[in-house]
Amino acid sequence: MNINLGKTRNKGADVDAVVIGAGFGGLYAVHKLRNEQGLSVQAYDSGGDIGGTWFWNRYPGALSDTESFCYRYSFDKELLQQGNWKMRYLTQPEILAYLNEFVDRYDIRRSYQFNTKVTSTRFDETTGLWHVTTDKGQTITAKYLITGLGLLSATNTPKFKGVDSFKGKICHTGAWPEGVDLRGKRVGVVGTGSTGVQVIIALAPVASHLTVFQRSAQYVVPIGNWPEDEAKINDYKARYDDIWKQVRSSAVAFGFQESTVPATSVSEAERERVFEKAWQRGGGFRFMFETFCDIATSQEANDAAANFIKRKIAQIVKNPETARKLMPTDLYAKRPLCGMDYYEVYNRDNVSLVDVKADPISEFTPTGIKLASGAEHELDVVVFATGFDAVEGNYTKMDMRGRGGVSMSQQWKDGPLGYLGIMEADFPNLFMILGPNGPFTNLVPSIEVQVEWIADTIAMMESEGHKTIEPKLEARDSWIDTCRMISDMTLFPKAESWIFGANIPGKKNAVRFYLAGIGAYGQELQKVVDSDYATLDFDR
Repeated sequence: MNINLGKTRNKGADVDAVVIGAGFGGLYAVHKLRNEQGLSVQAYDSGGDIGGTWFWNRYPGALSDTESFCYRYSFDKELLQQGNWKMRYLTQPEILAYLNEFVDRYDIRRSYQFNTKVTSTRFDETTGLWHVTTDKGQTITAKYLITGLGLLSATNTPKFKGVDSFKGKICHTGAWPEGVDLRGKRVGVVGTGSTGVQVIIALAPVASHLTVFQRSAQYVVPIGNWPEDEAKINDYKARYDDIWKQVRSSAVAFGFQESTVPATSVSEAERERVFEKAWQRGGGFRFMFETFCDIATSQEANDAAANFIKRKIAQIVKNPETARKLMPTDLYAKRPLCGMDYYEVYNRDNVSLVDVKADPISEFTPTGIKLASGAEHELDVVVFATGFDAVEGNYTKMDMRGRGGVSMSQQWKDGPLGYLGIMEADFPNLFMILGPNGPFTNLVPSIEVQVEWIADTIAMMESEGHKTIEPKLEARDSWIDTCRMISDMTLFPKAESWIFGANIPGKKNAVRFYLAGIGAYGQELQKVVDSDYATLDFDR
């Protein structure tokens, strides 16, 4: 077992802390706890190397929709000044290269055991330690358990009749196999969320024929992925102190100033001008939050934004029937999507659009996909771009047990709970990075805010000699009420979205995010510290 990582401070424990996950969150947690606080740390990841979500999501066209200048850690000013990129948005290989640079800089990799899945975690009330068991048959004990399992990493693969009979190849974007060449193949893509949009754009020019199986038409704005030269990058670097200050005090943390102007306060002509400017500039979150302040809260403002995009679809897509299928009928109140010339893809002769809400997938056959109408689409490859069992999926799939043997899957059977998106009642010394009911933002700044709070809390525990810490039940329930109340002030709950669990059959519709923004969220974390952790129980 890989545990020669320094002397353990906590009596009886193999290590002070176990970290699960090697994405942005897990890597930063290892750095904070091991390098800055001197704790012994053992970390695990089921992947073959670091990267987390970005290790697995190697599908064609994969890139971040957060701009390059702020899709990175902010804490290391020297690393920021060394940063370099080519385009406005980072591709998957560039993100992995950046994370490798970070990992090498801080010697993070030596704390990890890769290709190792944590199968169960059990809290022992007698010793106050977590017992963490892997698929290698190892069990390790630790005082603290930090989970960087990822919001979007538990892949969702629909169960279609006859899928095992298909003689072609099946790929999932969230676990993309290496060495797949789709050039000249008849490819079917199931799903048109953020990943689906990216993979459809990338595959259309290389497939002999691309068939898109669309359940829900999407609002997609241009991404605006232009080159950024050295002068532009140096300008960001010169302003980084102000940039990060703005990011951490903002709502969505995407590196732009959110609008304070209601769409309902200006003329129709002015709305059109603002939307057109945003369309030309590109960026999904910019279109929703930089244009006007009430698109997510006002039906009138939302209709104005939605109708603008619908007019663009009608202008771009040449076939009227295809344009009709691409017209969204839902609110513009899901995670905002963007892509390079997405609607233009459907003008290609080698691309077909199938509306599987109107004519559902009936079954897979040895040669393709058959619809309820009897129509069959012959395919060589099927790509599932069907997203994830988001937010709590990796927690409920693992055998996680807290006080009295209570399981997380049972505790969250009616939807995920969690305090501050970080902790859960009856699960002492468990710290979740991007757990349920945390902020809905650019994830890297949220990860930093959470990991820094977790590290400070653990430092307090160690200095004051506390054995355990966990949220009080009433504090946890009050936080969930707050998240639900804020959510209900927006239009998001009224749209069918993974944000509320709508993409998984049988998954309970429940609040899963704190939608008041990262600035307000940071204040909530600070309140806990200022109250001397009054909402938490020590040494129960």
